[in-house]
Amino acid sequence: MIHVGLTGWGDHDLIYPPGTKQTEKLQAYSSHFPVVEVDTAFYAVQPAKNYNKWIRETPDRFSFIVKAYQGITGHERGDIPFDTKNEMFLAYTESLKPLQEAGKLDMVLCQFPPWFECNKENVAYLRYVREKLGDFPCALEFRHQSWFSSDYKEKTLEFMKEEEWIHSICDEPQAGTGSVPTILRPTHKDKTLVRLHGRNKEAWKRPVQGEKWRNVRYLYNYSRNELEEWYKDLQKLEQQTNHIYFIFNNNSGRHAAANAKTFLDIADISYKGLAPQQISLFDDMES
Repeated sequence: MIHVGLTGWGDHDLIYPPGTKQTEKLQAYSSHFPVVEVDTAFYAVQPAKNYNKWIRETPDRFSFIVKAYQGITGHERGDIPFDTKNEMFLAYTESLKPLQEAGKLDMVLCQFPPWFECNKENVAYLRYVREKLGDFPCALEFRHQSWFSSDYKEKTLEFMKEEEWIHSICDEPQAGTGSVPTILRPTHKDKTLVRLHGRNKEAWKRPVQGEKWRNVRYLYNYSRNELEEWYKDLQKLEQQTNHIYFIFNNNSGRHAAANAKTFLDIADISYKGLAPQQISLFDDMES
């Protein structure tokens, strides 16, 4: 089964009725898609009360992919308010308990940075992370090309299978060592994650200071032909894994929601059990 969703729910105005408040957007989002990626968990360990609130605001059929906290994956863009790694992992795993107990946690997404290259030290760290997150299904996404070089590709995929990592397959610009190719190989028979970052090669390569990178790096509008090709690929993946989570992260120019809607049309997918849908700007455009 293919589960289509977006990264976050705050910036997709195309699918919200006019006047939708920020506090109402998750409920509105859950009338369109069955899953969302929680990227706020990357910047700060979310208090359990947030997850409990999001559980109440969404239908039973709705679920979450939660991004690993930045201290777990070695990004550390801000202060890390924990004295030890054990304290950090404990806080993070405890925060996820409400989602886990509600049956709404699809997976934890561990996306490692472009400088996290394939070596023995980092392989050992991946084993450590998997052990610490052992109670949860976990997806692994690389950004350093060395993991899928000709020397290490098969070993990387086999390692992921052995450690029960869900493969986070990327569609992203091919821009040197800081990007990975699209490897259509599931490593987990139940779940596979596919994340679409766009194909803006120049923006991907260009260093951007501060938060401005968000306005540039994922600026890409997938064509219908490109999404049709992805549907063919997902049909092949469905023969190897039970659930595919197809997440659009190309939202620098607010293209993610429209691209996801186009993909649902191509694949002729509709979901039962979502929240009641109100008239939205997107619906007006279709009529």
